Amino acid sequence: MFALKDYQQKALTTLNGFFYKLRANGLDDAWLACAPLHEKNGQSWQAKYNPAAMGDVPAVCVRIPTGGGKTFLAAHAVAQAGKTLRDTAAPVALWLVPSDAIRSQTLEALSTPRNPCREALTQHFGERVRVCALDDLATVGPQEVGNSAIIIVATIQSFNVKDKTIRTVYSFDESLAPHFQALTPQQESRLDRVLEADIAAQPYLTVADLGRVKASLANWLTLHQPIVIVDEAHNNRTAQAFCTLRDLHPACLIELTATPMPDSNVIFHVGAQALANEDMVKLPIVLMEHKTGWKDAVRDAVLTRDRLETIALGEADYIRPVLLFQAEDVNGEATVEALLAHLISLDGEKLDRKQIAIATGELKELDGVVLANPTCPIRFVITVKALKEGWDCPFAYVLCSLQDMKSGKDVEQLLGRVMRMPYARPRQQPELGKAYAHVVSTATARAADALVDRLVNNMGFERYEAQAAIVSSQMAFASFDDGRQQSLLPLEAVIALPVVPTQTIPEALKGSIEIRPTSTGATVIVRGELTVEVEDFLLAACKPGKQQQAVQESIERERARQDAQLAPASRGVPFAPLPQLCFEWDGELQAVERRVLAELGDFDLFAEVVSLAGFTVHESGSLFEIDVAGDKVVYNNADSGQLQLNEVTAHADEHDLVRQLDRSCRQVDVSQVALLKWLLALVRHLIGDRGLTLTALVRGKYLLAEAIRREIDRRRQLAVNSGFQKALPEFRAAPVLADSFRHAFTFRVNQYPARPPFYAGRFRFKKHYYPVIHDLREKRKDGSAAEEFVCARAIDGHPEVKHWVRNVATDERFSFWLPTATDYFYPDFVAELKDGRVLAVEYKGQLQVHEDTREKDQIGRQWEASSDGKCLFLMAVADDLGRNVATQISDKIGKSIGVRDAR
Repeated sequence: MFALKDYQQKALTTLNGFFYKLRANGLDDAWLACAPLHEKNGQSWQAKYNPAAMGDVPAVCVRIPTGGGKTFLAAHAVAQAGKTLRDTAAPVALWLVPSDAIRSQTLEALSTPRNPCREALTQHFGERVRVCALDDLATVGPQEVGNSAIIIVATIQSFNVKDKTIRTVYSFDESLAPHFQALTPQQESRLDRVLEADIAAQPYLTVADLGRVKASLANWLTLHQPIVIVDEAHNNRTAQAFCTLRDLHPACLIELTATPMPDSNVIFHVGAQALANEDMVKLPIVLMEHKTGWKDAVRDAVLTRDRLETIALGEADYIRPVLLFQAEDVNGEATVEALLAHLISLDGEKLDRKQIAIATGELKELDGVVLANPTCPIRFVITVKALKEGWDCPFAYVLCSLQDMKSGKDVEQLLGRVMRMPYARPRQQPELGKAYAHVVSTATARAADALVDRLVNNMGFERYEAQAAIVSSQMAFASFDDGRQQSLLPLEAVIALPVVPTQTIPEALKGSIEIRPTSTGATVIVRGELTVEVEDFLLAACKPGKQQQAVQESIERERARQDAQLAPASRGVPFAPLPQLCFEWDGELQAVERRVLAELGDFDLFAEVVSLAGFTVHESGSLFEIDVAGDKVVYNNADSGQLQLNEVTAHADEHDLVRQLDRSCRQVDVSQVALLKWLLALVRHLIGDRGLTLTALVRGKYLLAEAIRREIDRRRQLAVNSGFQKALPEFRAAPVLADSFRHAFTFRVNQYPARPPFYAGRFRFKKHYYPVIHDLREKRKDGSAAEEFVCARAIDGHPEVKHWVRNVATDERFSFWLPTATDYFYPDFVAELKDGRVLAVEYKGQLQVHEDTREKDQIGRQWEASSDGKCLFLMAVADDLGRNVATQISDKIGKSIGVRDAR
């Protein structure tokens, strides 16, 4: 079964947390608790929830770049939203897509056995799930509703109309009439009724039907308040589309898109780097520009594909690299016909015609072809515009676009095809972890910039991610004895100004700035780094307002490109390994991980008396309230549709409830036998000792499961604490073995889990290991320098620091951590010194002595003391000697050097 990637699980956790808080505390509080922070001008802020689109209906957006598995993620989201928001394991979902082609692809993905998207549904619903098109909804019987999950896949165009009489989805359908029997007044109030316009449009309706609840597809959906999934949501954000969706009275709206609109309620943002970290996409994209003619581009693209096929023989998985050609249209030179003739001619590439498929409006040679089949001969695909929507082939490795990058269309769609990683697994051969693009470029066009713009504007990349993702095939670096590398290509930035600067170029900048007047202003060539002084000179030439803003944006784009080019990680410079704290257990050295500590602490659910503190049920009149650790969810007994009473069978017993809880609460470190035994004892405790009824527990089983998961986590944490105390006296850094560490963490060159808000201040850091800096603000709200920024600046400016990383908390796979009794501790900054040592810095600002601060300091000191001088740890605080952060860092490095030399 295809497992959720880390970023997908985090997106689902955020969605689930939002829906849980929504029910307990309301929409505004849920948004404040779960919405992400943003960064602008060195200040962080949180966008307000925008109710304009859907009113009281919760509507949130998950931003996920092309290739991130949106359909797979949404399949899991349907099940989780059903349980958390609707209290049902059999939800109704309306899955909206932008086109018929995507609709067919989605129906196939959700219906086909062994497809990861279908497996996601099966994981939650078993075989009790129906996936159907609108036309098939009439085959769903009333007895299936509430017993099976029902997912209807449709296009927004099926609903999106002002005159409802011209869409069949709003028409009266007698076959749906059984679904509208015995309705409550509250249910009827939400439904459309037969109007005179309906009688005129449907002759079989009579005056006697006037005012009758309309048995229509739209009313069926309204009746069951569906979970609405909107794929490629940026295509459906019109006022009419939202009006249509509001009329369906959905339980919630979940949008998924790579490029959300500014007014979208983005609750979770997945960066492109997260996809690369999880081997979902091939990065970087190796770019080669061709200015000598399209045939040269074709030749080198074919050679690239051929080389990759030879390399692929060393992979355990079968891979046959495919090359996508984007030919020019009929008005160009490199048309489909000209390209095909060149590929198969004796004077051209001499390719076998059987290895070539043409996919255009007239020729559809890919239809019915499974490119992943080892017997398939196709290695080359020719198209002009975008390939058929939904076409997917991870074997596509090389794009050769013969259209000029400045005007060529659909490039990003084709680029998305060559970025998907085969089998979503890491490749053994580094060359097969990259994508390749050969493009025809005019003398003045900058193909890399054009590709960057496509990645940012249409594929969901951040600017810095896009800059780092495009690597010139000509990029080379000179290496020095101290490990530094310098680009052999000179730094150069091109900035367009709306006016010709009239001020004199400062003496210090004359060697780096060249001004070339143009018909619309001037082009400024900046040779070398875009410093603050250069920025001030360029902005001074422009009028305040729109002119300066446009130039500022150009400067930031060029800086992102320079950062991507200069960062040590981008240049492949390794970061020194950091030893982990270890202890000896059963004669072997073990890293101090939570799993090991829990085992050492004898984690056992029965170690304490069976109980569930914080879970209460209150029933009074028509109200039914469940309280989970202070979060109260209130039901109204008058609304039987909300309570989903049809899920509770008349003969349900405690064993039925335990089996349901087992599916919701399974743990990797608890056997199913042990969990079932504990759950049964817990249910009997709640009924026998606490006086709760079985019916109440069944009705609130999803909130009960949430309380149980929290209780299991609490008991596990007690075991971790116990294990930590047992192992603490033996903690020591991993021993040095042949200049490396047996248990060590290493910052990887292409796996930095940075999340917004990114650093966007004026100060230019010189030594950060990655092109972007995670969650660092230059200023406080009062305009003074932020404390962590001051610490980062001090590290960056220290002469003994080679490079450093802003460590990302809560991501144990890609960040450095040290153990504590309660969790992992992620030092704020980690630096490699020029002499090979490593320094971890935790910054505390104005010292407030808390227990966790003492514990972190103790663990950091123990890590340093046991490393034989390889590691340094500093708890940077406002100390009693009045030393500032820079002095403390210098003292730590200098003092440690002295101690080390004395040895």
